[in-house]
Amino acid sequence: MINNTTIDMGNGKVIEIETGKMANLANGSCTLRMGDTVLFVAACSGSARDDADFFPLQVDYREKYTAAGRFPGGYIKREGRPSEKEILTCRVTDRPLRPLFPKGFYDEVQVQALLLSADGVNDADVLCMLGSSVALCLSDLPFGGPIGALRVGLIDGKFIANPTNEEMAASSLDLIYAGLEDKVIMIEGEADECSEKTLREAMDFANEMVKIQIKSQLELQAKAGRPKKTPSLCLVPENIENALTAACATKIDEVCVIPGKEDRLNALDSLFAEASEVVKAEITDVEAGVLVKEMKKCYDDLTKNAIRKAILERGYRPDGRGADDLRPLSAEIDTIPIVHGASLFSRGETQALVITTLGGSKDTENQDSITGEFIKKPFYLHYNFPNYSVGDVGRIGGTSRREIGHGNLAERSLKKVMPKDFPYSVRCVSEVMASNGSTSMASVCGGSLSLMAAGVPIKAPVAGISCGLVTDDSKKILLTDILGAEDHFGDMDFKVCGTKDGITGFQLDLKLPGISLDLLDQAMEKTLNARYKILDVMNGCIDKSRESVSQNAPQYVKLKVNPEKIGMIIGPGGKNIKALTENSGASIDISDDGTVNIFAPDGKALSFVKDQIEGMTSEAEIGKVYKGLIKTVKDFGAFVEILPGQEGLLHISELADYRVQNVTDLCKEGETVSVKVLDIDGNGRIRLSRKAALADMD
Repeated sequence: MINNTTIDMGNGKVIEIETGKMANLANGSCTLRMGDTVLFVAACSGSARDDADFFPLQVDYREKYTAAGRFPGGYIKREGRPSEKEILTCRVTDRPLRPLFPKGFYDEVQVQALLLSADGVNDADVLCMLGSSVALCLSDLPFGGPIGALRVGLIDGKFIANPTNEEMAASSLDLIYAGLEDKVIMIEGEADECSEKTLREAMDFANEMVKIQIKSQLELQAKAGRPKKTPSLCLVPENIENALTAACATKIDEVCVIPGKEDRLNALDSLFAEASEVVKAEITDVEAGVLVKEMKKCYDDLTKNAIRKAILERGYRPDGRGADDLRPLSAEIDTIPIVHGASLFSRGETQALVITTLGGSKDTENQDSITGEFIKKPFYLHYNFPNYSVGDVGRIGGTSRREIGHGNLAERSLKKVMPKDFPYSVRCVSEVMASNGSTSMASVCGGSLSLMAAGVPIKAPVAGISCGLVTDDSKKILLTDILGAEDHFGDMDFKVCGTKDGITGFQLDLKLPGISLDLLDQAMEKTLNARYKILDVMNGCIDKSRESVSQNAPQYVKLKVNPEKIGMIIGPGGKNIKALTENSGASIDISDDGTVNIFAPDGKALSFVKDQIEGMTSEAEIGKVYKGLIKTVKDFGAFVEILPGQEGLLHISELADYRVQNVTDLCKEGETVSVKVLDIDGNGRIRLSRKAALADMD
């Protein structure tokens, strides 16, 4: 049976939701339509694996070219690995769903979203978030939703729900929001240096839209939802939990507050080895492998409880800081030679080495969307998280989804301060040297320093900081600048980036099923104060961009030539421009309006190419003296090339201030001669004089 509902998002935007028509064998499925963009979402589950010790939720979002009536590019006409856009949509969908499943629920759950129709007007990423909630609500899975999800834009001081792509181009805010009624679960986005007050107002606006979305989902669930099944939870058996707890006794409380990540982890490993031997001797009726697995799960919980207890009851963080204290900061630039810009930013044990490279227009990152829009990114940031950054060994493979997500957050936070008309393409690469919390924020700080060191004229330095949260039934403590352990065992990771004037990027991850907007407001205040402190340290290293780009970077000049002369630069079959680039190593970009951008490896090469192009495109001027090349000698005079491709006649009577018997007495082919332009007739024929040029020199 087909059931449907609609959600009015305001400004004439309506989301239509339908279920019961397609994929009825899935646990839950639905289609969503906004404008002519249509998305299908299905949720399915399987049993838990024997070795499962976490909730294996998998979210997959795919854009097929059929949705836009197009063929995939390339030789193989089939979509391959997910694009960066698809991966980011998967991540932003996963994060608000995961906290709403019960503890110990380890059944495999897959949420798959497929874009069926793309109108090029409405983006499907927030529909994926909303549709996943609908599919899970309709299923028999123990999902604690529904949630609402939308994008909020800000145009001329007015908030807009789910703005179109055209509206987003004019928006000063891009907020992706997901939550329960009066509770936020996830936010992500960027802004043009907006205030904390503006971001809070945007979240209040989103919250009202969420209430409408949740109401519609509950109505649809009542009509078409499957009865919820009682989940089988993988909890640690009580006898194993009691035995391990007793074996650890109070020792774990002291171990969990040892300063230094490596020392703390080594002490925790030693305590587990000691306690597990005690438990193995006590519990002999459980298979050894199963017992170890259950002990590890229990020990992780004991560690979590000890760290949280120290914070909540003693106000003691693992490294001894107070709740609002920052870890020791350091910043340096010009860390390594040859590169165009480099910085090393450290916060406690977390380190990011960020390298900036400048290039020409051919170095932009090009992205092809399914709607045919070709996106050129002149600025992009890549984030790498190697095994050695956490002192581990492991498989070395391609870029992970985590690396793509962290890099995207840092990129969009720095993008807001990039100059609008900067001629270079700019690539930042963040190499995480050591990780103990907030490497993405270190990448933002290091990226800002590296850009300034490279001479990229950014609007203002950008700093990033993360705020955490630890709660119990009676207390909520916000933690500034969280460690890896506080992220892992805490309830929140709220990242905010910005300049001294406002926020440029933000991201919220929660392990709780939502927190109040008031509490998140308090966290924003803490990140603001911390941001100012970090900017002070960064400014002590470098407070503004260098006046010029690095000498190691390509040198640049822009010329304006007569569009009719473009063919002269290119030459027959590209002969001229090919020779120029091969002889100089330069990159030459020519626009139809006559704008020529030259990127050369050094100043000498730049001057060479500039002179050559100016020579090719210059117009001969009456009264100007040129040093020309004698191309042809005749009885009546010589033809002299004064500019590339431009020849004039040097008549025998204009060779000298005396009578010349033979032209060859003064002119030989291949020699150079100084001549003055006497006249240019209506047909462009040039009359030259050596006699007049010599007179001017006297």
